[in-house]
Amino acid sequence: MIIAQEKKKTNLAEYILYMWQVEDIIRAYQFDINKIEENIIKQFEKPEETHNEIKAWYENLIEMMKIEKIQEKGHLQILMNNVNELYDYHVFLLTKGKDSAYNSHYQQALGNISEFREKSKASKENNDIEVCLTALYGILMLKLQRKEISKDTLAAITTFSQMISELTVKYKAFEEDKE
Repeated sequence: MIIAQEKKKTNLAEYILYMWQVEDIIRAYQFDINKIEENIIKQFEKPEETHNEIKAWYENLIEMMKIEKIQEKGHLQILMNNVNELYDYHVFLLTKGKDSAYNSHYQQALGNISEFREKSKASKENNDIEVCLTALYGILMLKLQRKEISKDTLAAITTFSQMISELTVKYKAFEEDKE
């Protein structure tokens, strides 16, 4: 909860990736709040009031995941809405924003996006931003498992990372201008 709140304020893509990891942690602990409390929440060493807030946050996520029937796979609709917000801004930058720096990052990533979409058998409905985030999340999981990642894959992922980084910086500035 604490990390998620901070990431949501500073970098929407990092927030999404973090929350996908939280979803997987909840699945790994089989939606058992007692196991999550013992192995995750207690590690924060926070005052009881904060501890209870974090526990309630996890309980809420567990309930939402059950309601949305994503116990085995998939992501919360609220997170997919965030992905779609980034995608909408991505489209804006490419069409109306006429942002040459961002467009350059996108052009560098485009071939890799198509290749990843094909190799991962991602649905055609998965927008380019979702494809990039899914790839970045996959690499994160491989790194956590200490699995080897090829140079070509790392090069492709770098194009995704640069594009998403540029997008989130511009998106944050856009959101701050609206306030």
